[in-house]
Amino acid sequence: MTSSPLPAEDLLDLYDAAPCGYVSITPRACIAKINRTLADWVLRSPDELVGESIHDILSFGGKIAFETHLAPMLRLQNEVHEIALDLQNAHGEKIPVIGNAREKRGPSGEHLFTRLTLFKAVERRTFERSLIEAKIRAEERFKTEHDQLELRDQFIAVLGHDLRNPLAAVGAGIRLLGKQPPAERRELILNEMQASISRANDLIDDVLDFAMGRLGTGIQLDYPDQPKLEAMLRQVLHEIQTIAPAHKIVCALDDLDEVECDPDRIGQLASNLLSNAVKYGDRERPIKLESRIEGKLLQLSVANHGNPIPEHMHIKLFQPFERGLVTGGAKGLGLGLFIVNEIAIAHGGKMSVSSSDEETRFTLTMPVKKPDADCSMAGD
Repeated sequence: MTSSPLPAEDLLDLYDAAPCGYVSITPRACIAKINRTLADWVLRSPDELVGESIHDILSFGGKIAFETHLAPMLRLQNEVHEIALDLQNAHGEKIPVIGNAREKRGPSGEHLFTRLTLFKAVERRTFERSLIEAKIRAEERFKTEHDQLELRDQFIAVLGHDLRNPLAAVGAGIRLLGKQPPAERRELILNEMQASISRANDLIDDVLDFAMGRLGTGIQLDYPDQPKLEAMLRQVLHEIQTIAPAHKIVCALDDLDEVECDPDRIGQLASNLLSNAVKYGDRERPIKLESRIEGKLLQLSVANHGNPIPEHMHIKLFQPFERGLVTGGAKGLGLGLFIVNEIAIAHGGKMSVSSSDEETRFTLTMPVKKPDADCSMAGD
């Protein structure tokens, strides 16, 4: 059986009508030759494009990729494979392509042309983007699940350790009272039990505030018609001074009658800051509670002397379960400053800290007037 001869391939047509784009580029980045397939993609004619810059058919991103990746790589290794580019047609529409390039050199090694073969990659690039988006979603889901597990572990630690300690002290006191100790001993035991109950209640309040701030809608505020903020701050100051009589606290407050706020929450904020100053400050030097109004803003600050807080720790101070330098027997969940910050945010304000060898100062900055629901300076 005699087979029929194979038809001869038209090499010119093979180049011009190939299922991919061909373009030859001079060392000055001008188009020396381009096939009809590629010209059709960009809605131009081959004759129109010859002599023009290759940049004329590249998108802005494609021009950057050509100059910063393709051209340098060609100079280094003479060829490049599977580089992603975006063409741009006559209507300004992008065409994703994948290209292979090789340099043609003369007998003396001089650069004559860069030959570039391009393949449309719309579906491939769409698929790649979908993979990247799926990866991002998976990472976000993993982070959320990791945060939830970490939060669960933190709550378990609170219930399993921090709340157990004061309850154990109350239990020990009950057992001692059952043994009918002398009257003076009973009074001491009852005082210790009351202190343990107060500590357990403080822990519970902190956890509830944490839950509202982290899991709910944030710290809830109650704005009375007459906040009487100065009276609240002086009451807090008196309470702290009663608990820590060895510490001197200096108070300098502006007229706060115009401040619209939840005085109980601002009192809670001040109490937390003053308690920290008592715990971590130099007891030989005074603690300062100061406020001033500048324009439409209130600044309320607590300052103490002592060891400075390292600067790298400042960013973590207002995160839950984080604490600064713990000295002596200071205890706590590390929720105090987190709650302080949540109170500031709820009032449309923010917290800041500065710390040096001279002093450590925590400052609340918030609007004097009640902020609108969608107005906050917390992210400024």
